[in-house]
Amino acid sequence: MIICCGEALIDMVPVVSVDEQASFAPLVGGAIFNTAIGLGRLGAKVGMMSGVSTDLFGTQLQEALEASKVDTSYLVKLNAPTTLAFVTLNNGQASYTFYDENSAGRSLSLKDVPKLCAVDGEPKPSALYFGGISLINDPAASAYCAFAEDNAKDTVIVLDPN
Repeated sequence: MIICCGEALIDMVPVVSVDEQASFAPLVGGAIFNTAIGLGRLGAKVGMMSGVSTDLFGTQLQEALEASKVDTSYLVKLNAPTTLAFVTLNNGQASYTFYDENSAGRSLSLKDVPKLCAVDGEPKPSALYFGGISLINDPAASAYCAFAEDNAKDTVIVLDPN
């Protein structure tokens, strides 16, 4: 199994209505989240570890993971808002404005980090895939770093600098 560790957020993507009023559509996203979704759809054994809100967007994130066959048992449900990334398109290039202060993803802490071991005849995960954005702000950054350090001896560690 591969455990994807990092950002799970909602991309607020601009849409224009028939009367040309601008609005935003909430779409699940985040580099590490998207990797977990892709691996799950390809049939790989994959799990996702992240702080996920108990709000409606957190539910949307979890349901998207489950629909793509991603193990959600590593998600940590937190009573904090979901990170929102508002997307602006200029000449086909996307720019992002993040609303992440005190978010569930950023609030993951050392106490939330699981101890990995073989379970019910299943081997310990073979790889941990970390997102660079998740390694910027504490407490989540310290939690992810500790998780990587605890498992570096016998698990492949991959870092997406995104």
